[in-house]
Amino acid sequence: MARTGLAPVICFVRRKGVVLITAINYRVNEAVRVPEVRLIGPEGENIGVVSIQEALRVARDAELDLVEVAPAAEPPVCRVMDFGKFIYERAKKEREARKAQTKIEVKEIRLRPKTNEHHRDLKVRDARRWLESGMKVKVRIRFRGREISYPEIALDDLREIAEDLSDLALIEQAPALEGRTMLMVLAPGKGAKKK
Repeated sequence: MARTGLAPVICFVRRKGVVLITAINYRVNEAVRVPEVRLIGPEGENIGVVSIQEALRVARDAELDLVEVAPAAEPPVCRVMDFGKFIYERAKKEREARKAQTKIEVKEIRLRPKTNEHHRDLKVRDARRWLESGMKVKVRIRFRGREISYPEIALDDLREIAEDLSDLALIEQAPALEGRTMLMVLAPGKGAKKK
């Protein structure tokens, strides 16, 4: 069990086929180079401020490692524990936290100022379905040629779409002109269910 030096912890994380490697450094056993430390025992009890030699002796007697868990504290906090088990538990908690995260998907519908009402209704129906399933919807109206001279047409279209979806969506980003497109973002509101 007796590890020495700075222990790099390497975790391999698979995310969509890509392997990411994260490294976290902990000072273990003889790598802790301060005269005194605040020691937490193997059972979690607070032993108090002791010399580094005393802390190492307590760790050796318990056949465990002395791990510096809070190097910024005054004096640094060290804990007597099984370092391998500590790293395993930490990686397990990180995996659980990643699983618990909710990812909000953003879908987009694209229109033009000349899009007829029937096609716009089809797109709005898709947006309604996405909003009901808890996704955000980005509505983009793209201008071509001289259509940019009449942004009020696109603004009216965006207002009508927002009114059609007002029963289950809130406007997260108001209509704004960005280059040759006008954009509005709708977020699921009262009537939407979360995934």
